[in-house]
Amino acid sequence: MAKHRNHAAQPEVAASIPASGAQPTPLPRKENARPSGATAPGPSPAGAAGPCPPLVAPDYLDQLLRLKAEFENYRKRVDREKPEYVRLGRAAVLAKLLPLYDLLQKAHQDVQASHNDTPLAKGMDGIFKEFDKLFREEEVAAMAPLEKPFDALQHEVFGTVDREDVPEGTVVDVLQNGFLLQDRVLRTAKVRIARKPKKEDGPATAGK
Repeated sequence: MAKHRNHAAQPEVAASIPASGAQPTPLPRKENARPSGATAPGPSPAGAAGPCPPLVAPDYLDQLLRLKAEFENYRKRVDREKPEYVRLGRAAVLAKLLPLYDLLQKAHQDVQASHNDTPLAKGMDGIFKEFDKLFREEEVAAMAPLEKPFDALQHEVFGTVDREDVPEGTVVDVLQNGFLLQDRVLRTAKVRIARKPKKEDGPATAGK
């Protein structure tokens, strides 16, 4: 029975193998077949007429040149403003020395009035010589507002005095002297200015 079964299966195998010299029957070609390794095309965007344009690489050279130009402008601005910052720092230090200078000046005047030939007076003279040297080096100059017209940029009014012998607005008394640092006001001068005396009204006319 087994032998008979094997003989019956042989014709089917032989039928699937073509005879020697015969051309093999080509397989039907599939419409959606793609070459090996090909990538499936992605969905095209709506309304796109053709392929997407290539991506543009960023212009790093242009960005670098812009950054360099901005840094150069910043450096020039700092170099231009640096002297002003130094000047402001000097002005702040010198302004703090002025109250000490005022006290020493008042003491110097008292010493000169009562102890002119004493070692104390000579010591005070030496201190003021050092102050004068420092002020010259830093281009600090004391104002001289007395008997000059009032200047709102340099003077600060602390009262008025009735005077007829000078024009109104003239500085007639200096309470605290001011100082200039080069062409700028380091400290305003505290002054009193003249004003014309008010005329007394005469007796009222009868009938008025």
